[in-house]
Amino acid sequence: MSRPTRKVVIVGGGSAGWITANVLAAALRGRAEPPVQVQLVESADIPAIGVGEGTWPSMRGTLQRVGIAEDELLAACDASFKQGTRFLGWADGAGADGYTHPFSWPLDYASANPAWRWLAHGRSRPFAESVTPQADVVARGLAPKQASAPPYAFTVNYGYHLNAAKFAQMLRRHALERLGVARLAATVVQVESRPNGDIAALRLDTGARIDGDLFVDCTGHRALLLGEHFGCGRVSVADMLFNDAAIVAQVPCPNPETDAIASATLATAQAAGWIWDIGLQTRRGLGYVYSTAHEDEAAAVRTLQRYVARTSPGTDAEGLGYRKLGFQPGYRRQFWVRNCVAVGLSAGFVEPLEASALALVEQSADLVGRQFPLDRRIMDVVAKRFNAKMHYHWQRIVEFLKLHYAASRRDDSAYWRDNRAASSSPEGLREKLALWQQQPPWHDDAPMVDELFPSASYQYVLYGLGFAPRYPAARVGGQALGSAADADAAFARVRAEARKLTALLPTNRALVRAAAQRAA
Repeated sequence: MSRPTRKVVIVGGGSAGWITANVLAAALRGRAEPPVQVQLVESADIPAIGVGEGTWPSMRGTLQRVGIAEDELLAACDASFKQGTRFLGWADGAGADGYTHPFSWPLDYASANPAWRWLAHGRSRPFAESVTPQADVVARGLAPKQASAPPYAFTVNYGYHLNAAKFAQMLRRHALERLGVARLAATVVQVESRPNGDIAALRLDTGARIDGDLFVDCTGHRALLLGEHFGCGRVSVADMLFNDAAIVAQVPCPNPETDAIASATLATAQAAGWIWDIGLQTRRGLGYVYSTAHEDEAAAVRTLQRYVARTSPGTDAEGLGYRKLGFQPGYRRQFWVRNCVAVGLSAGFVEPLEASALALVEQSADLVGRQFPLDRRIMDVVAKRFNAKMHYHWQRIVEFLKLHYAASRRDDSAYWRDNRAASSSPEGLREKLALWQQQPPWHDDAPMVDELFPSASYQYVLYGLGFAPRYPAARVGGQALGSAADADAAFARVRAEARKLTALLPTNRALVRAAAQRAA
């Protein structure tokens, strides 16, 4: 007889562990009799990094499903609203070089490809500003909705910026107090196996023995269960994505009640990497992500210090506490082995460009919850599907992140020249770039229902970087470019919508303040 799945043991806390605990506990309520127990083992020896995180709009749905109020998130996690990413210096490094990758699709994107129209008639104005009003909302530092809007509702699509350590603490409280998750503060010292190779139980440094049926590895880069116990290796992507370290720092807001909060992550390109700038309610989280093959640690610290001095007048740039974080870009060859599945850093990590880490945690936890195997035989089927899905997602992530470098025109350092070399791009991206010489990205370029990056995202990055197709007037597959008058009318409608929104929406800071007053 196949063994029923009665107990899930999550090893490791942090954002990955506690998102998974919340998602599974909420998804499994009432699904099985007797109920499935969710238990999390968390070591006090592993501190949270807490440098600031960006989420995707998918986080709104995740929080709603597990029952966390939006005002609670904003109050507990020093959070603010994120509407995309503003890229500076990525195209050619010139002073006016900048573009926006917003979270909202272009207007009428489901039925009409705006890139045809823009390529033929609209290139005098940046692409994002031509096709979606959200670009203007971001540029003005405005919020994604009015203060009177219901929780999680939106006028333009949004995610969050948040304090990662506080986020994990909030998720822990919710899981323990409202969803019945059990927590053990302990360190795993031994993994016991069943005769068939499954994990049977964990021995803890407290002397306790924790048995289980499904084990979730959220132990970070160490990958205690999937990597160390099962010996599941990694697929390195260091030959394509060169960044392997980050210098991080925090800059307090001089006037946290009134200082403006950026409506997007700022990503500023440097000679050997790029700097993220995440605005929270009381501070900004900064990080310089770079390639150690192209810049040493001392030079990287100086790069970030110069950025702080330029963007934060009055701040003692040299007096801030700077920390180095190292990582090896890549992902596991398998993500679910026997009765163990990896979620978060244990499954893989590449650089934080486009903030895909938490989105993958959400995707993974949601997929486990939706297809939760009620017995051991079903688990093998679910594992096979999970592995295929996660491999697909990781390959698309590598392609999309590499696009930001491969389509750049920067030629001012070895880092950018190496990144632009065709040999450093995955084959799938090289094929797409060749096809896009005659036709813009469209739905066929992101065909899955649950794509992490829709084809609109490819357009925002590709044309934001100034990609000039070899055949800009080609008509492929019957696509009509349309007349200049039609294009002008479409662009005018975007501008009119932008004027309306920018007149109605409050600032990001004002909306955060309104949420704090409701939560008080």
